[in-house]
Amino acid sequence: MNVFEDCSERALSSDLQWLNEPSHWGFNADHSLSISAPAIADFFIDPSGATYKDSAPYLYTLIKGDFSIVTRVNVEMKQLYDSGCLMLMADDRNWAKVCFEFFDNHPSILSVVTRNTSDDCVSSPLEVQQPYLRAARSGNCFAFHYSLDGQQWKLVRYFGMDFPEEIKVGVAAQAPISEGCQVRFQHLAITAGTIGDIRTVPTEE
Repeated sequence: MNVFEDCSERALSSDLQWLNEPSHWGFNADHSLSISAPAIADFFIDPSGATYKDSAPYLYTLIKGDFSIVTRVNVEMKQLYDSGCLMLMADDRNWAKVCFEFFDNHPSILSVVTRNTSDDCVSSPLEVQQPYLRAARSGNCFAFHYSLDGQQWKLVRYFGMDFPEEIKVGVAAQAPISEGCQVRFQHLAITAGTIGDIRTVPTEE
C-alpha cells in the first residue's frame, strides 16, 4: 500500500500527519512528496550531551505490530549531512532512521539508532541519485536496508529496540548544518507483517 496515493498538492490523507511541518512541501502529479528541509533541521542527540536536535520535518503514520516500509529518495545535496530518511519513532528520545546523506563529499547511506543518545553509523558511499530505503520490524527487532534498483537489497543495520506495539513510521528531510535542501520521496509503501528473518528481504518485495 502506497500511503501517498490518497494525497495531493498540500492535502494529506487521514492516515498521515506532520511533526515539525515545514513551510514548503507538496505532492506532485505522480503522488511523490517534495519537502524543503529548513536550515539546521535534524534529529540527533549527541552522546557528548552537547547537542539535542528534534527539528526536522517528519511526515508519519501510526503502525501497529510487524511491518516493512519502502521509499525511494532523491536529495539535492549541497552541504554536509543534507539528507532524506526513513524514520521509526516511539517518542522524542527513542527512534531510529536510515538516511541517504551527503557525507565526506559523497552521497552515502547512514543510520542512527537513538536510545536517549544517538548511535551514528556510516555504511556505504553510493554512486546513484535515487536509492531505495527499507525498514522492517519483527517484534522488537528491526532491520534497515538499501537498494540501487529496488530488487537487490543490502543490509545496513540489524538492531533491537524496546518499542511499544504502535509507533510512528515515515519520512524525514534534514539539513543539519546548512541553509536547507530539497528532498523528494517517490512513494511510501507499507506492507503489514513480515516473513522469515528480517535481515533478508523476500524476493516478492
